[in-house]
Amino acid sequence: MSNIIDHGLKARDTGRKAVKSQSIRQDGQPSGGAVKLYRHVIDTLQQEIASGVFEAGTRLPSERMLVDRFAVSRLTIREALIGMEILGLIEARQGSGFFVTDTVDRPQANPDTLDIGAFELTEARRIVEVQAAALAALAATDDEIATMRQILEQMDVENHGARQDEWSADRQFHLMIAKATQNSAVALMVETLWDVRTRSPLCHAMLQRITAAGEKPRMTDHRQILDAIEDRDPERARRAMLKHLDRVLANLITFTESDALAQVAAENTRKREAAKRRLKL
Repeated sequence: MSNIIDHGLKARDTGRKAVKSQSIRQDGQPSGGAVKLYRHVIDTLQQEIASGVFEAGTRLPSERMLVDRFAVSRLTIREALIGMEILGLIEARQGSGFFVTDTVDRPQANPDTLDIGAFELTEARRIVEVQAAALAALAATDDEIATMRQILEQMDVENHGARQDEWSADRQFHLMIAKATQNSAVALMVETLWDVRTRSPLCHAMLQRITAAGEKPRMTDHRQILDAIEDRDPERARRAMLKHLDRVLANLITFTESDALAQVAAENTRKREAAKRRLKL
């Protein structure tokens, strides 16, 4: 499982300078306790907003500056910024960055309500579902495999339809693999992880934005997983699921880059349109 870092995740919090306000241990966590990285960023910036370092209406430093300051990955910063949007601490202005909102006379936002981020969730899915695919290759019944084929057909229909906030066939497919392990504990763990996608505001917000950017469940990935299960090949099923979830993690990394580039492109388009209107005067 060591190749999880190969998609760019090795940029996550290693080999960078220490955080100015609090040092970072080698495992990537703040040295005062097991604080999630995005929570450390939110807590610090929230305190600075409350103390007037960043007043209402002012622009936060760029993502790159925050990456350097906190010595974390861009994905961690992106999770923190989306979390702060959910909490109402900041607002995104296309092409301009993130600005502090007017929090006067409003109760202090509680980052505990954010729950789990998309990166953290996908890491957990990678631990559980890779082995679940291998077990399903050994234990799945013919009826369960036939059901998986039907679900893949539904997934293809969903992919060709209108954009959805939730891809129900994708969820059903992964839950059926878990059920096919014939291990109720594994099935419960996988179902719980998928429930988090909707229950956690931060995770749900990040995945919704990726969907809005055009990302859909990959049919090729899912067919390769099912083919391996149907062939009763646990090692190939394990590799196929690993490849699929590594792609999900890579998409989270890519999203942090493409989202920023999209903001720049949108701003450039706005400027070009404004220039054209001026030339028509």
